[in-house]
Amino acid sequence: MRILFIGDIVGSPGRQAVERYLPRVQDVVQADIVIANGENVADGRGITPNLAEWLFDHGIDFITMGNHVWDHPKIFDFIDQEKRLVRPANFRLAPGQGYALCSVGGRQLAIVNVLGRAFMGEWDGPLEVLSAVLEEIADQATWIVVDVHAETTSEKQALAWYFDGRVSAVVGTHTHVQTADERILPGGTGYITDVGMTGPFDGIIGMKKEPILHKMITHLPARFEVADGDCQFSAAIIDCEDENGRCAAIRRVFITPDHPWPDGAAFKRP
Repeated sequence: MRILFIGDIVGSPGRQAVERYLPRVQDVVQADIVIANGENVADGRGITPNLAEWLFDHGIDFITMGNHVWDHPKIFDFIDQEKRLVRPANFRLAPGQGYALCSVGGRQLAIVNVLGRAFMGEWDGPLEVLSAVLEEIADQATWIVVDVHAETTSEKQALAWYFDGRVSAVVGTHTHVQTADERILPGGTGYITDVGMTGPFDGIIGMKKEPILHKMITHLPARFEVADGDCQFSAAIIDCEDENGRCAAIRRVFITPDHPWPDGAAFKRP
């Protein structure tokens, strides 16, 4: 079973990258399911119902979120109705769901979203939250993929090691910078600290450079806006065993104006 997980989609340039690159990547990769983190798709903060539908219409099967999930009021009702939109499971009493189950080839895939706490917020801890989710879905899913939307490398690594062998993959989101540490842990869990960002190429984690630099120099407030110009596409390809749910391979995809999509032979399905 093959999953394509797309890193944080940021604003209009992120949607442009999805429209431009996803069909070309999917033509080679032929993933069974496409998941994307969409918490920055609406001008860099949150998501709207219309933009969620746009992503679904452009080849994305499930959307995970993060700390900006509630930035647009219209999402409150929509997230209760749209089961393909997964909010962080830390928000136990909030609208929506912290995981989704879907059938792939007659077996179940669970997609779970959790928020980290370090430098992020005082919501329920991700270790306890994910443990409760795994208990709730016990024996229901062959494969379990967890999007850990967190700030620090150490928190993401700690969660991956704690749940090694209990989930198929732990993929990090939120920092918008793809890491080169993809690996399979001893228990069979695939891991990458951050899948990266799908969005503006010439910015600072997706935002225009000038306001950020001005704030750094003057220490005055500044309004951050999504950068424009060229775009990049960041993702991870995760192959999982059908029998035991373990990760068989995890590889990065990183497409920029400086690193165009190759012929794709290395990513073709066996």
